[in-house]
Amino acid sequence: MENQKIYMNRELSWLKFNERVLEEAETEGLPLCERLSFASIFQSNLDEFFMVRVGSLIDQMMLSKEIRDNKTNMTSQEQIKAILEQVACLNHRKDAVYENLMKNLEEYGINIVDFRKVGKKGCEYLKEYFEAEILPLISPFIVGKRQPFPFLKNKEIYAVSVLEKKKGKEKLGIIPCGTGVFPRLIEVPGNPGNYMLVEELILHFIPQIFEGYTIKAKSLIRVTRNADIDADALYDEDLDYRDFMVELIKKRKRLAPVRLELTRELDGDIVDILCSYLDVDTDYVFRSNTPLDLSFLFLLSDHLRNNPELFYEKRLPQNSPQFRMDEPLLPQIQEKDKLLAYPFESIKPFLEMLREAANDPDVVSVKMTLYRVARQSKVVEALIEAAENGKEVLVLVELKARFDEENNIEWSRRLEDAGCQVIYGLDGYKVHSKLCLITKKSKDGLEYITQIGTGNYNEKTARLYTDLSLMTGNKEIGQEASMVFASLAMGETVKKTEHLLVAPNCLQNKILYMIDQEIEHAKKGEEAYIGVKINSLTDKKIIDRLILASKAGVKIDLIVRGICCLIPGVKGETENIRVVSIVGRFLEHSRIYLFGTGEREKIYIASADFMTRNTLRRVEVAVPVYDEDLRMQLSEMFITMLSDNQQARELQSDGTYKRVVSDGTALNSQEWFFLQAYAAKEEPHEIPDKKEA
Repeated sequence: MENQKIYMNRELSWLKFNERVLEEAETEGLPLCERLSFASIFQSNLDEFFMVRVGSLIDQMMLSKEIRDNKTNMTSQEQIKAILEQVACLNHRKDAVYENLMKNLEEYGINIVDFRKVGKKGCEYLKEYFEAEILPLISPFIVGKRQPFPFLKNKEIYAVSVLEKKKGKEKLGIIPCGTGVFPRLIEVPGNPGNYMLVEELILHFIPQIFEGYTIKAKSLIRVTRNADIDADALYDEDLDYRDFMVELIKKRKRLAPVRLELTRELDGDIVDILCSYLDVDTDYVFRSNTPLDLSFLFLLSDHLRNNPELFYEKRLPQNSPQFRMDEPLLPQIQEKDKLLAYPFESIKPFLEMLREAANDPDVVSVKMTLYRVARQSKVVEALIEAAENGKEVLVLVELKARFDEENNIEWSRRLEDAGCQVIYGLDGYKVHSKLCLITKKSKDGLEYITQIGTGNYNEKTARLYTDLSLMTGNKEIGQEASMVFASLAMGETVKKTEHLLVAPNCLQNKILYMIDQEIEHAKKGEEAYIGVKINSLTDKKIIDRLILASKAGVKIDLIVRGICCLIPGVKGETENIRVVSIVGRFLEHSRIYLFGTGEREKIYIASADFMTRNTLRRVEVAVPVYDEDLRMQLSEMFITMLSDNQQARELQSDGTYKRVVSDGTALNSQEWFFLQAYAAKEEPHEIPDKKEA
């Protein structure tokens, strides 16, 4: 079909992203412990993919009517079939990567061992350790008529065995190997650096646990379960959202298993029995040659901290030269717009701005949207301080932030206790914007200091994710930000804006309009350009308009870290579009929109990706950058990322990604930005020419 040449399925595109993560674990030139981290991240990414996306597709299959992907026309069943085939291939690569990494670790005296490698004394110690530290704490189950199959917790490891008594029927024995009870790594004495995984220790001593039974077969297993109902994650982005959820909630089974992993070969009949108990199809069973949870790789890295060559060179966020930190910051922002680029620059000026606002007698209110915050959040502490100092503090805390619900609930209670007015999101929409508004009273009336960012107000991720944070005293932007908060307080969404792009009503339509403007310029024979940096591209309306722009001759550069449902370079369709993905040391998270060239160039930073969930089903904010120095900075950052020839992969017209090959000076954009931050007081570095990029 024609559309299959220019569209890629969302789920398969995500798997290609996780493949790029796995490639980092495979890359021999990377420091060894960083490769360990990428292997663990690959696995945790895949866990969440099954919990959310595969779970969602299974839910769709339960609906009465057939649902098809609106870009590739694939049914839910066809998508799952393709996913399972691709995951099987990726798992084989993961197994090979793990084996290679373990061999490399041996050179540094680190070994994950089994009983064949520990020797007699080691075996004796492990037996004593098991009997003293493990056996008294385990809770084995034998599945029988009077003992039903136990509930297996999501992502936890269990030892399972096929038990038989003389002339008796076979039974299943199941033992939780929960790492919450036992240490995951058990050091073998006499051999420093030799460790055994606790689940392997338990599996080995199963005969001692189930005395009186013959052990016919045994394996470690792990179940991945469908995530709890979350409207934002489970929707099919091109269906009527409410109708979809009404039917879905009626029919789906909460927390149903979506994957079963094994570490040993079990007889097919036994696998069938396990699948029957778990109510999971055998198609979702995967055998792994690696441990079922790779998070222990981070523990191994901790044992090697004295080997700096095994890690990335240390990089610390630097103070931004745009701020004079020994002077009040609010007047500096009112004097000239400021832009912070994380993690290259420190979040400290933003935190200091909040603390200053909390104690400034002229500040009357602080308003903020919170999506994900740190466990020990200095941001929330500053808001509490402002409320205690008598400021009006309005905070929207998004309680539906997936996997951060508990943390957000706790912070919302503390904010309320301090006297803050707390709003808990909107019906039908997640509030994903990164918006902060400080209002001051002066002799000339109200003054606004507005901060709009691309990433969460989280001090931890500000050191790990690449994000941008604009702080401005622009009155028009402040007034529109005030309008956003007024709407949120009323449980409504903004209907009209002049400066900000605010989803769900004033973002997608304005993006489409700006694309149309570039199409008109191209039709007149004028230079036309679109540059976008986002995490994901799935919004079909925007994709189709970009295709029209390509056909009209608009040059389009897309830097898309993860999912990209648009295939570039297809003759007559997308040949003017280039798509690049950067996967490196830091998680690319900033969003930049550029439209036009020269004097008519518009530049925005935003919280929104080009996904329907962002453009139509969330409250998102994009802000125009008006300061000429900051516009130049963002333009140069975008060009530098396009010029990356170390961590960038380019999406090909056949749907595959290929590493960008260096044909000259090596350029790692993330490392480049850090070097610039370190040398901020020196002469600026030469930036690659836009035409060359």
